[in-house]
Amino acid sequence: MTRFLVTGAGGMLGHDLLAVLKAHDHDVTAATRAELDITDTAKVRALVDGHDVVINAAAWTDVDGAEADEAAATAVNGTGVEVLAQACAATGARLIHVSTDYVFPGDATEPYAEDAPTDPINAYGRGKLAGERAVLRELPDSGYVVRTAWLYGETGKNFVKTMLRLAAEREFVEVVDDQLGQPTWSRDLAGRLVALVAADAPAGIYHGTASGQVTWFGLTQAIFAEAGHDPARVRPTTSAAYVRPAKRPAYSVLGHDRWAAAGLAPMRPWRAMLHDMVSGVPR
Repeated sequence: MTRFLVTGAGGMLGHDLLAVLKAHDHDVTAATRAELDITDTAKVRALVDGHDVVINAAAWTDVDGAEADEAAATAVNGTGVEVLAQACAATGARLIHVSTDYVFPGDATEPYAEDAPTDPINAYGRGKLAGERAVLRELPDSGYVVRTAWLYGETGKNFVKTMLRLAAEREFVEVVDDQLGQPTWSRDLAGRLVALVAADAPAGIYHGTASGQVTWFGLTQAIFAEAGHDPARVRPTTSAAYVRPAKRPAYSVLGHDRWAAAGLAPMRPWRAMLHDMVSGVPR
């Protein structure tokens, strides 16, 4: 039986990874942030030992906070990932590392391919790119980088949950309509990460996002509709109305061609994921 270690197990994606792995009767060790600091070399090496696959869902996720303290963010998203990769190299474990669309500048007009040039526009993206490079360098034959984007789920803070709450509290909401991406349910991503292991896929970079594309405004209209609210209560605005410390990519659409190498189809459409999440359909 394959022995899994999930880091960041207390987070949104980690929660879903544990659910998927346990549903398939896998042997899994869960390590929350409180239980494992991935920058602690000795603790990481001790915990990785005895596992076949490590799925790293641990991350500094405060994008704006990374602008204020890039060194701290990069310690987790860059150095910590390097520590995990080195521990996996020493024990022979495979590592699946979850990364982000923020490694790209967001100025494209067609989906970013897995091998497209990277050029992050904020501190968070730079730290995540450092983590990607560590995985590919330390584990050229057994390291996987899976980039995701616009992730949401039943647990933790995320855009979909926030909009569902605001739909019950406000008559109207204003949402930016000049950023394009692929809303992705964390439960679907968790299933895909486990499927990647089962497929014994070639090492390298994959894009773990839903098929299709939509703006935040369009997504919010869909959220309202799925929850039985009038989508007309959602009004479009621009990013200029919401100035934040970290610049966001305007275009976060990722290509999915490399799934064919794993014998897997691209992930399903974003609207199907959203419907199942809002309606409570189990996956």
